Amino acid sequence: MIKLGNITAWLLPVGIVIGFILGSLAPQTAVPLGNLIDPIIFLMLGLLFFEVSFGPLRRTAQHLRFLSLAWIANFVVIPLLGWGIASLFFGQQSALYTGLLLYFLFPCTDWFLGFTRMSKGDVALGMILIPINLISQLLLFPVFLALFIGSKAGTDLGGIAGTVAQWFLIPLLCGLVLRVILNRVLGSVRFEKVLAGAGAIIPWVIATLVLCIFARHTATLTAHPFAFIKILVAVFLFFMLTWMLGEVISRKFRLEHRQHALLSMTTAARNAPMILGLTMISMPDQPLIYAALIIGMLVEFPHLATLAKLLLRQAPPTSNDSNPFRTVTHN
Repeated sequence: MIKLGNITAWLLPVGIVIGFILGSLAPQTAVPLGNLIDPIIFLMLGLLFFEVSFGPLRRTAQHLRFLSLAWIANFVVIPLLGWGIASLFFGQQSALYTGLLLYFLFPCTDWFLGFTRMSKGDVALGMILIPINLISQLLLFPVFLALFIGSKAGTDLGGIAGTVAQWFLIPLLCGLVLRVILNRVLGSVRFEKVLAGAGAIIPWVIATLVLCIFARHTATLTAHPFAFIKILVAVFLFFMLTWMLGEVISRKFRLEHRQHALLSMTTAARNAPMILGLTMISMPDQPLIYAALIIGMLVEFPHLATLAKLLLRQAPPTSNDSNPFRTVTHN
């Protein structure tokens, strides 16, 4: 559970810059760094799954109305919205279209809770969303590939499904088994410290993966500088429209502030790290796809921080937390 502060915000751009420098000035490092990508992906997915608790699913029936609204927004409305934006900006460029759409399709399963807390949202209810979002997107990953991407990218969907299942199941089982064992051996108090350590490691692992990607594929990525500007514009438009979607749903269904803030964060935050890992395994040697996902990640942090401050202004003055920006965690 890493503090959402300057270190986290700078890790990703620093990884990109170092990767570009190594790829440009020391091209002999491209191959050895490229060989590290698969082990880093496995470590990242294992850590992400290790953090997820499926216990909150027991409280699903108590919040069916909100959870249904969030699920429809995340897995019906936003995929259609993302498909429209990706088609508008990169309809004729399959790799960039695929990467941008993959970034849009899947909601975050971890650090949106930190920003939810910052905006005085319902963190306890957000805990129930984490396993729901994780299970839903893993089941829908091959479905969305077939609906939105398969024909355009010319991918072997059968092969992708098998590869994703293999790379999903092994890290998932490792993460869950390790979680159960450590929880029983260490006890709840010490186990929470281990979870905090895992959360602190994840941003560094992601930044290292990004460094290796950019170092390995520098030549390809630097050949499309204007495409990255279009990605930034497309992601900004996506964030604006998801913010409007959250506002419309919250007003239409009269959500109180805590649920409004949670809905706004879960529809804005994307699960780029896990989808990046699955995409790199299922679609190897596609640096433009990876770059589109990474650029989306780069913009997401400042957007969520800004959104949290906007929502905080709308929060009722009777909240118990007088300073929600004091100790925000990456969960």
